[in-house]
Amino acid sequence: MESAEIRRRWLRFFEERGHTVVPSASLIADDPTLLLVPAGMVPFKPYFLGEVKPPFKTATSVQKCVRTPDIEEVGKTTRHGTFFQMCGNFSFGDYFKEGAIKYAWELLTTPVAEGGYGLEPEKLWITVYLDDDEAERIWHEVVGVPKERIQRLGKKENYWSMGVPGPCGPCSEINYDRGPEFGVEGGPAVNDERYVEIWNLVFMQYERGQGLGKEDFEILGELPSKNIDTGLGLERLAMILQGVHNMYETDTLRVVIDKAGELTGVRYGAAVDSDVSLRVVADHMRTSTMLIGDGVTPGNEGRGYVLRRIMRRAIRNMRLLGATGPVVGDLLDVVIRAMGQQYPELLEDRKRIETVALAEEAAFLKTLKAGTNILDSAVTETKAGGGTVLAGDKAFLLHDTWGFPIDLTLEMAAEQGLSVDEDGFRRLMKEQRERAKADAQAKKHGHADMSAYREIADSSGSSVFTGYTDTEGESTVVGLVVNGASAPAAHEGDEVEVVLDRTPFYAEGGGQLADTGRIKLDNGAVVEVRDVQQPVPGVIVHKGVVQVGEVVLGSAAYAGIDIQRRRAIARAHSATHLTHQALRDALGPTAAQAGSENSPGRFRFDFGSPTAVPGSVLTDVEQKINDVLARELDVHAEVMSMDEAKKQGAIAEFGEKYGERVRVVTIGDFSKELCGGTHVHNTAQLGLVKLLGESSIGSGVRRVEALVGVDAYRFLAREHTVVSQLTELVKGRPEELPEKISGVLAKLKDAEKEIEKYRAEKVLQAAAGLAEGAKDVRGVALVAARVQDGTSADDLRKLVLDVRGRIQGDRAVVVALFTVAGGRPLTVIATNEAARERGIKAGDLVRTAAKTLGGGGGGKPDVAQGGGQNAAAVPEAVEAVERLVAEAA
Repeated sequence: MESAEIRRRWLRFFEERGHTVVPSASLIADDPTLLLVPAGMVPFKPYFLGEVKPPFKTATSVQKCVRTPDIEEVGKTTRHGTFFQMCGNFSFGDYFKEGAIKYAWELLTTPVAEGGYGLEPEKLWITVYLDDDEAERIWHEVVGVPKERIQRLGKKENYWSMGVPGPCGPCSEINYDRGPEFGVEGGPAVNDERYVEIWNLVFMQYERGQGLGKEDFEILGELPSKNIDTGLGLERLAMILQGVHNMYETDTLRVVIDKAGELTGVRYGAAVDSDVSLRVVADHMRTSTMLIGDGVTPGNEGRGYVLRRIMRRAIRNMRLLGATGPVVGDLLDVVIRAMGQQYPELLEDRKRIETVALAEEAAFLKTLKAGTNILDSAVTETKAGGGTVLAGDKAFLLHDTWGFPIDLTLEMAAEQGLSVDEDGFRRLMKEQRERAKADAQAKKHGHADMSAYREIADSSGSSVFTGYTDTEGESTVVGLVVNGASAPAAHEGDEVEVVLDRTPFYAEGGGQLADTGRIKLDNGAVVEVRDVQQPVPGVIVHKGVVQVGEVVLGSAAYAGIDIQRRRAIARAHSATHLTHQALRDALGPTAAQAGSENSPGRFRFDFGSPTAVPGSVLTDVEQKINDVLARELDVHAEVMSMDEAKKQGAIAEFGEKYGERVRVVTIGDFSKELCGGTHVHNTAQLGLVKLLGESSIGSGVRRVEALVGVDAYRFLAREHTVVSQLTELVKGRPEELPEKISGVLAKLKDAEKEIEKYRAEKVLQAAAGLAEGAKDVRGVALVAARVQDGTSADDLRKLVLDVRGRIQGDRAVVVALFTVAGGRPLTVIATNEAARERGIKAGDLVRTAAKTLGGGGGGKPDVAQGGGQNAAAVPEAVEAVERLVAEAA
């Protein structure tokens, strides 16, 4: 049974039994404590924590997930992978243990012809928590599983919590017996390789307290409402239903392994090392495709770094297998075709995914070249010091800063006769992971600070946003937070967070900055609102300072926003939509939105593009935007279902979380986007849009910055003044400025070349005299001197090589010249072949000289360069070089 069919049967089974089918959320987690979605229940977390009331009693989903803590183990075993799909069914106060257990057994054992998965009942083993007598009774008495196939395990294996105070409970796992070829019998308590877990049923019935780890925490009592959270690993079930030994041989991964083998000429199963690389490629390319599909772009931080790291591991492993050129395009094609049956959006968005992936591959191939040069320098330095082991910090630097895989460092160091301090490297990697883990743990407990807002949500419900139509209005204070805790009142001078039952204030979101303004209470108190946020869904929090009087919970209030600021932001937001559409028209659908910020009178817009956008294209985009303004198109918003929005061609932003009902903003016949922000009523209200330019903010992502309305006019007015001044200076018309200024710059460049030529000739004039003054130091012709200060590093290098070339004969020659430029001493040292045969190397001499100067340096045995901070030490450095040459000679 194909993976796509497993998915279809799961969703159909539970939908037929009254569950709401919830589409997979984006891999970009809508949770500040997570980079990526690591588990199927994550999108339902707010419901389980009581932050939001679930819109359904029962639900089902097949959720995309990514986990990367064990990324180094991927490929080495057949059990580790980074991307997986978790099939889940959820109950919020509806059915509990018996319902969940009966559903699971029915779906697994119903014959394939009748819509089930057709597993043999006698091959299914059950585990339950140590004292969960109820679960054991249901499995045995209701379902009919023999007691000998039901095993009790401890808290570590069969008890679930989120790792923080909140819901928890025992779980029951369903395991499949793969037979004696996978090990000894005895059930999952004895052998989890033979008895592989396929489905975990979590019974959320208790509340846990503080504690660490999976076992050390207190159970505070029963929950008022008992919930169900189950998860079946789609890949594990596919492995069983397709009759293969591991997930890498299932339909969606084996095709990638086969393509990688085809591209490299390596057969899967031929050797252990090549099998590891093939598995890494298959897993990482699938994960990369899914991440890019959900809007992640390669970068050096956060989820962008996760993507970059796994992509580069895949590319590197292809090179280990023998690939010499680009391979990502071919591998990506196979992944998209394999996963497109389950996620059609991959097929629709193929071009953008390919653009991002191919750009990252090209960048990494360049990085490999740069990293190789850095590794060569580190190897040379190690050997020069008599070492045979490359330091762990060098390997870590290559890995962490340059994205250089450790296996590549090991291999290339070995080729040059060096080993690598792997223990040192692993120690630094461990320290980095521990820092990241500690940071993640700190963030993980961050939701405890949300308790005050959840209390307000529970007692008063969601705030009603009136700002689409109103800029001011009456309301009631339903919540006050002071210093992170709920408070009955706030006094003059206090920083306070105010929650109103209804408000015209827009909370920052969707790229739009928050409104500012004032809240006036009926008792005369005034709060100046400086920021507005929505820390938990539905609760709009006005952050500000009590300017006058006392703010009391339950008071009547009148809220009013800064209208001029709102209008300026609305103009910027509408201009962002126009820019997005104009860029897509010019560059194609790959110019998808990757972020934005709409502030008063200006905006920035991030979009996908593998290369810089030509100035001529930006000019055309700007012209198109302003043409739309002149057409006076109406702007209107409409709430509809997500399916209807898609049918109408509305554009959605990657990474944004949308509900079943969405707001669609339409600008005439030009633009249609999903958006919750505020906008103008007609494009004529924008007045003018001026694009200031574009730049790169990461691999495959560009940023346009622009001004709108009066701010755009002021900018053009300043530009006009500058142009007028320039026309006066060059005595020409505005349209002649480019040609006239180019002419002036050309003359200046010619003059600089002449000056440079003269200076170089003057420097080289000293070469003959320096060569004639060479000292004989034990048979070595040595020139060690300070030349004219102000000599550039390039000129000093030319002079050193010229002097070395002027000393004829077969004598050993060493030329060491020094200068001071910009207050900093420089040195360049060169040796000829005869000197190097006597063991005198330029790199060794430079390191000594540069150390004397208070700096550092390096280079090759024939030419090396260094510098320092102490110009007064030049005479001492000259003597140091003379002394070293004498000792070596």
